[in-house]
Amino acid sequence: MRKRLDRGQRSVTFVLCLTTLASVLVLLVWDALPGIFPSRAHTVLGALPLALIALAYLAYQAIRRPGVSELVKSILLSIAFLFWAANQFWPDKPYSTFLNDIAIGLFVLDMILVIMGWPTSSPDESFAE
Repeated sequence: MRKRLDRGQRSVTFVLCLTTLASVLVLLVWDALPGIFPSRAHTVLGALPLALIALAYLAYQAIRRPGVSELVKSILLSIAFLFWAANQFWPDKPYSTFLNDIAIGLFVLDMILVIMGWPTSSPDESFAE
């Protein structure tokens, strides 16, 4: 049986999640009204929610204290989000395609691990059955 996290433990991830949702809302406002934003604002607005959710997930895992294999998988997923954020932030750089390809590879690897049921302690293990 999992222990429930107390309110203080959840507050950090809750604030990060709310901030992430707010940044997505601002991104959607940019889609509707791009003229009210500075030029190139989309590079920051596209990268911010991806980086924030990576940090929120890492913070959640830090307070949850999963096993080593589940922590490794969580870090892998967060790194994928950070590479995707980097690709959004530097879209015109020569290495942006490489950043995107690393993110794709890490997302694919994460899904393969979910499908294969690794780690076995993962809450997603029923998906592999």
